[in-house]
Amino acid sequence: MAKKKTDADAAAEESQAAESTDEATESAPEETVADAGAESAAVAAKGSGDGEGPQPGQIQQRITVDDSAVTACYSNFCRVSSTPEELILDLGLNTTPFASGDITVPVSQRIIMNHITAKRMLGLLSSTLQRHEQAFGVVETDVRRRVRPQG
Repeated sequence: MAKKKTDADAAAEESQAAESTDEATESAPEETVADAGAESAAVAAKGSGDGEGPQPGQIQQRITVDDSAVTACYSNFCRVSSTPEELILDLGLNTTPFASGDITVPVSQRIIMNHITAKRMLGLLSSTLQRHEQAFGVVETDVRRRVRPQG
């Protein structure tokens, strides 16, 4: 059974989180896309900036990610489709990226999310790619430009 946190416990955890956040920004940070309420939760967790805690009516939330049962898969193919309520990402592996003619790519993973989460993911992916390109150079998306001619 989970232990209930007191205000003192929450304040102590916030100060520890602030200290660990300062240390974590020196290394490569992991970013998380959470569902609705994450932005207000982050604001509530930080407080209003004037030394007070969260304002009445704000949701305070601490997200812990459990990736102990995650399975990883590689994807070099992505198809995006959308409905008015959700965005659908189909991920797969194209084993013959240089083949011509009809190619069948098996979809191994389908991710369905709402548009709010998709927009948050877009922002996180964009900022992550910008940091990568600043460190390592521009990422070329045209596979023909990436391949060096042999001979």
